[in-house]
Amino acid sequence: MPRQDAVPNYTIRQLAAFVAVAETGTISGASERMHLSQSALSAAVSDLEKALGAQLCIRRRARGIRLTPTGEAVLGRARQLLQQAGELQADASGVGGVVAGPVAVGCYPALGPTILPSLIDGFTSEYPRASVQFHEDTQNQLRTRLDDGALDLAIVYALDLSPEWRTRTLMERTPLVVLSPEHPLAIPDQPIDLADLADDPMVLLDAPPSSNHAMGLCREAGFSPRVAYRTANFETARAFVGRGLGWGILLQRPRYDVTYEGRHVVVRPIAAGAPVAVVVAWHRESVLSRAARAFVDFAAERTDGHGR
Repeated sequence: MPRQDAVPNYTIRQLAAFVAVAETGTISGASERMHLSQSALSAAVSDLEKALGAQLCIRRRARGIRLTPTGEAVLGRARQLLQQAGELQADASGVGGVVAGPVAVGCYPALGPTILPSLIDGFTSEYPRASVQFHEDTQNQLRTRLDDGALDLAIVYALDLSPEWRTRTLMERTPLVVLSPEHPLAIPDQPIDLADLADDPMVLLDAPPSSNHAMGLCREAGFSPRVAYRTANFETARAFVGRGLGWGILLQRPRYDVTYEGRHVVVRPIAAGAPVAVVVAWHRESVLSRAARAFVDFAAERTDGHGR
């Protein structure tokens, strides 16, 4: 039986060489990043493969590097080990309490304008040696990027979440109906029964999971909406409603109920609409950096479970 405390046969430098090759896609690019000769870089990757007893990448003449399935699996773990090694060095050198370095944050587009600017501004002001790299995309795309390690964190609705994620709640949002002021049911801030809109055209925010959530609310109200227009853009949906082209369901409410065109909209909460949480999520197997952990704490404290 092998010893539980056996020292690995690979080195941190070999892991760094492999990660550099995987991220740049070429031996030449990785050698420039690590300031090593191409032969030394290639030898480091080969030595890692020998130590692990598995082929991690396929070298293709004049076409760069392609990771094998094993290489894809090893890449995430290698990044985590390098991160931990870097933090160990920082702790030992006496700068362990400093929050520094990048945090890659994904965000669902409808949440971006109302949450992300204040969080990034406040976080980087409190931790000037940290930086936030953000990426807006659909929740499905954010899931892929979070699971493959391209993102540290993702800010999303607690709808259709991956079972592989850990989450921390930031706030809750109440489902809202948005109407043109000319609509006969345009009574500001008064609860509305969705069934009362069954015969009217709908403007659907067609970006999962928001679209799935909206259609589900309609089903619960006993009807299938007559979708006249679809858009993946939050502000376009509001603009269409402002023009009287239909009604919509949204989870975000800007500070002012005015569209880009300067037209007013009327917002009413849905009588039977349960609140939806907004969460910051990360993969349960990832090891968050000190900066990423600080961002999670800062976001939770700043929002404090509340939000407009």
